[in-house]
Amino acid sequence: MKWIGNRISYLDDQNKTTFIITPEQIGVVKALMGAWCFMWFAIGATIIWAWLSGNIYGFDEVSQKSLDLKERQQLLLITIIFLVFWAYYFVRVGRTFLWIMYGREYLKVDKISLSLKTSIGTYGKAKEYYLENIKKIRVSVPKENSFQAAWENSPWIRGGERIEFEYLGKTIRLGRKLNPQDSKLLFQLLTNRIESHLKKKH
Repeated sequence: MKWIGNRISYLDDQNKTTFIITPEQIGVVKALMGAWCFMWFAIGATIIWAWLSGNIYGFDEVSQKSLDLKERQQLLLITIIFLVFWAYYFVRVGRTFLWIMYGREYLKVDKISLSLKTSIGTYGKAKEYYLENIKKIRVSVPKENSFQAAWENSPWIRGGERIEFEYLGKTIRLGRKLNPQDSKLLFQLLTNRIESHLKKKH
């Protein structure tokens, strides 16, 4: 097993090369995001419990009866809007947290294809891209101090892929949040292995 930086490991076999890219491991970020997810879940669970138990209209029968039908409909609408907002961010940030904790990018280059799998734990499906159809492999690193760089480097965002290529009219991206040096080294190694396999076929 060889390494590019401290996030990319790779292994050269006789007929294939495999890569594993791990997320950034920053303890403070993991702790803060985990605490946020727990508190956000607790807020949503409390609202859902109050709604299902009928306490969303008040915590006793007297207060419940003091609300007329229109007021109860307005309160229900506000609750639904909040829960939609809550669910969106819970799923979005929750997936990012799981990615930081258990995520991996798996790449395999053999004589037929480039296989790419983005997984969280054991969940994930590999996609294959035939080497003959891969075009314009390049490094895509946003300008330093730009809005795009700040956005993609945010711990709340899973994206920020640094290598991309064209495949049958689509742009495929990989290498989440790699630094410029690791991106270039991975790009050089990846293109070298693809070109080597293509030469053997011809």
